Amino acid sequence: MEQIEKNDFIREIIDEDLKTNKFNGRVHTRFPPEPNGYLHIGHAKSINLNYGIAHEYGGKFNMRFDDTNPSKEEQEYVDSIIDDIKWLGANFEDRLFYASDYFDQMYEWALQLIQKGKAYVCDLSAEEIRDMRGTLTEPGKESPYRNRSIEENLDFFERMRKGEFPDGSKTLRAKIDMASSNVNLRDPIMYRIVHEDHHRQGNKWCIYPMYDWAHGLEDSIEGITHSICTLEFENHRPLYDWFIDQLGIYHPQQIEFARLNLTYTIMSKRKLLQLVNEKHVSGWDDPRMSTIAGFRRRGYTSEAVREFCDRIGVSKKDSLIDVSMLEWCIREDLNKRAQRAMAVLNPIKVVITNYPEGQEEELPAVNNPEDESAGTHPLPFSRELYIDQDDFREVPPPKYYRLYPGNEVRLRYAYIIKCEKIIKDAQGNIIELQCTYDPLSKSGTPTANRKVKSTIHWVSAPHAVTAEVRLYDRLFVKENPDDVEEGKTFLDNLNPNSLQVLTNAKLEPLLGKANPGDRFQFERVGYFCADSKDSKPGAPVFNRIVTLKDTWAKISQQEQKKK
Repeated sequence: MEQIEKNDFIREIIDEDLKTNKFNGRVHTRFPPEPNGYLHIGHAKSINLNYGIAHEYGGKFNMRFDDTNPSKEEQEYVDSIIDDIKWLGANFEDRLFYASDYFDQMYEWALQLIQKGKAYVCDLSAEEIRDMRGTLTEPGKESPYRNRSIEENLDFFERMRKGEFPDGSKTLRAKIDMASSNVNLRDPIMYRIVHEDHHRQGNKWCIYPMYDWAHGLEDSIEGITHSICTLEFENHRPLYDWFIDQLGIYHPQQIEFARLNLTYTIMSKRKLLQLVNEKHVSGWDDPRMSTIAGFRRRGYTSEAVREFCDRIGVSKKDSLIDVSMLEWCIREDLNKRAQRAMAVLNPIKVVITNYPEGQEEELPAVNNPEDESAGTHPLPFSRELYIDQDDFREVPPPKYYRLYPGNEVRLRYAYIIKCEKIIKDAQGNIIELQCTYDPLSKSGTPTANRKVKSTIHWVSAPHAVTAEVRLYDRLFVKENPDDVEEGKTFLDNLNPNSLQVLTNAKLEPLLGKANPGDRFQFERVGYFCADSKDSKPGAPVFNRIVTLKDTWAKISQQEQKKK
């Protein structure tokens, strides 16, 4: 793939900051996920951007968990996120941080705002606070507890921390402006009471900071220069600025960019969790999921994912990216690196009647035509073979050049064969094809100059490895899974054919030795990966990574013609 020139509005801002020495020549970015689910492809774009900028400018990159909500956070999510970031190649070195490590400092800063008369303890319920917040056109109403004395607020806040009050009974709110045109500034909640153990802090705390209170403070503590966020945080920036300005602490610069929207894909953590909990998929790492863990298990490469992120670029305007671009990046990368091998997914037996019984030979099969240095591997050939059912027709349609009675095809790397006879069982099902071969047509020999119109793949029956192969497809049938009729949900757009399991695939011996995670191009079929969970020594399970061509584009064109 050609080198992508990286030039966007974020890098222009950083270039200008370096010229003016705004942050003393520093560039320091971070990726701050909440550990309440697995990362998805949208997060990969953010990681690629934040780490890429730090790397390009010789700066630093922090990995930080915004672990401020113990009711939804789990160590499993923390571990998976770290694995994903390392897989993507974002090196945070020794800079792994947790918001929870700053809880003491955040509490002290909250006390400062109370002492300045800028924060107060409120007894309204969450529902009452929402009802009094107002609308975009109407101001909110002040809480009846807004004018408590500083002493009373300090006392209540300390008692909140000690655990004297039940969940939801009190909050700490910033005292800003209930008539602000920005609803985020209408006395937002800073702390809520949650009597629940934290995955790192245990039972030390029963009050937890809200995301909007914690987020800017974390960046300040870590000395982040450019706090790069998605556009939904743009209206929150004035609130982050207000907190930092009131405290008089170091002030990072927040820059917002458009998040990734991908066709046939769900990006909502809540909906991804629903897919997992309701067993629509096998887990967060199901190869049909848009999670990075799912991509890894399916066999995507980190290089291809990063290439995709570079190609779609960064902008201020929301757009919908065709998932075909991601799949193109996968194909381009695997075409260069994946070893070629032969696999027959829907086998039908072929007996070459004029090939000597008991005779076997080894034929040289090219490992990768894109890389001459990859060499060849031995491919066993014998009298009995398997070919794919799609490569035979008893009654061929027009312009069908593969095998049918009386027709000849070339076996890849081997000989030309001709179908002479069809053997059927009592029910009329084809169980065997009897063919003859041309001994002078062996590939790579001086006499192999006779041309036929089709070449097909095959596997030697005595040497074949029987394996399970999983044909994964897009999880949704609509470009926008949320495009539903009234009364329906995104689940109604699930693709019923997103997974097809084949249990009788026949593989050449090389594939039987595959290790978990090994990737191959099954010739004429697609790119496949030995499943990292279910493969066992000598018994791999293969996942289809991507087809050789964009079959969905063809289907889409056919549908457009019908209309």
